[in-house]
Amino acid sequence: MRGPDEWDGRGAPGGPGERPRIPSPRSAAEDHGPLPDPPPATAGRHPQHASEPEETGPGSASEAAAEPASRPAAAPAARPVPASPAAPASPPPPHKVLKSLLGAWALAACSTEETAAVEAHLTDCASCADEALRLRDAVGLLHPADSLDLDPLLRSRVLEGCLGRRPARIPVPDWATPYDAEAAKLDALLRDMGESEWRAPVRLRWFRGERPVERETTVAGVIGHLMTVDGLVASALGLPDPLGCAAPPGTPGPTARTESYWQAAGEAPSPLATHGPWRDQSHALIRTVSFAGGSVGELSVPYGEFRLPLCDSFLDRAFECWVHAGDIADAVDYPYEPPAAGHLHQLVDLAARLLPVALADRRRAGLATPPQRLVEAGAPGRTLHLEVEGSGGGHWYIALDSPAALGSPDRTVAHIALDSAEFCQLAAGHVSPEEAAAGQHGERDAIRDVLFATASLSRL
Repeated sequence: MRGPDEWDGRGAPGGPGERPRIPSPRSAAEDHGPLPDPPPATAGRHPQHASEPEETGPGSASEAAAEPASRPAAAPAARPVPASPAAPASPPPPHKVLKSLLGAWALAACSTEETAAVEAHLTDCASCADEALRLRDAVGLLHPADSLDLDPLLRSRVLEGCLGRRPARIPVPDWATPYDAEAAKLDALLRDMGESEWRAPVRLRWFRGERPVERETTVAGVIGHLMTVDGLVASALGLPDPLGCAAPPGTPGPTARTESYWQAAGEAPSPLATHGPWRDQSHALIRTVSFAGGSVGELSVPYGEFRLPLCDSFLDRAFECWVHAGDIADAVDYPYEPPAAGHLHQLVDLAARLLPVALADRRRAGLATPPQRLVEAGAPGRTLHLEVEGSGGGHWYIALDSPAALGSPDRTVAHIALDSAEFCQLAAGHVSPEEAAAGQHGERDAIRDVLFATASLSRL
């Protein structure tokens, strides 16, 4: 007695109990190379009889082919065209050659045929596949994804390195370097803009009295404004006034000069009429003060209702160049970096030194609280401690009772802490005084008066 799993030989082929056989799966014909060409229609005839006529008598093959009658007659076969013999497929390169190509493949330096051979080999060879993955990872480390934009401090670092090896025969004054750097940054932004972006609307903001003011122009209009106000410094140095005959009479301030320029050039001056002349004028300003020597920094520059020394005028122009470059960058959706830390400190220092005079002007206009006591010139009086944090920050002590008084830490009655970027935005009129200070302590009236005085430093 056999068990159910024991074979008795009855299922052998041809036996009485032959079991049905299930064939194993077969691979597709195309997996073994190109398919053979189909046989010609006259393959059953000998070539030497190809031109002989077919037999048409009774019992001939043609008659047999016509049966049954319902089957449609076959169309006459066309004369076959002999196919050219297929070229034999070249064998793939050996393993040693393909392994030597992995480095070039990872760098995408292989030809099309080599790439196909390597990638076909990687599907069969595990060791080469692991090596290929390691090479691809190494190539990714050799080519990090960097921004295409140049570092805004690259120019300063290159110049510093060059001047460290060989000092400039005619150096640029320290108080003119922020303007030189900011003008170069703005020039790079303008060169990267298209024709249509010069007509993009730009919103200019500043602070007047107790409220913010806005004015809309174009990118070309902003550059014309910068060129016109830079003309105040140019005229003080004996350089040509960019307004020419269109300059208003007397000693007009920045706003009156800008309005005159916009009226003469139209609301949308062309890029060619603004970019090149503005950049040429900025170069001329830097060259002139560099050749003039250090004493030229005390030259007075009229700004209409007030005057500034030439050294402070260059810092003022650097500050406005940076602020309006940011306005342009916002209008065309372009990233823009603040000034270098050393330059930003000079700009913050200028604003802090101007605060006592701005506070006195607001008192005369009835916009600030009157001083609590009179202080002699040069004597210490009530003081506000202004702390500016971050890049370019520092500590300043602002005299509250008189522009001629001396700010002293011992007489501090209030303290304000702001970030350097926030303080500059407040001085540019881009931030409300009520929302600017991050930390406040002390007399509320003194804090409010200084914050509004900072905002009043802004202008068109």
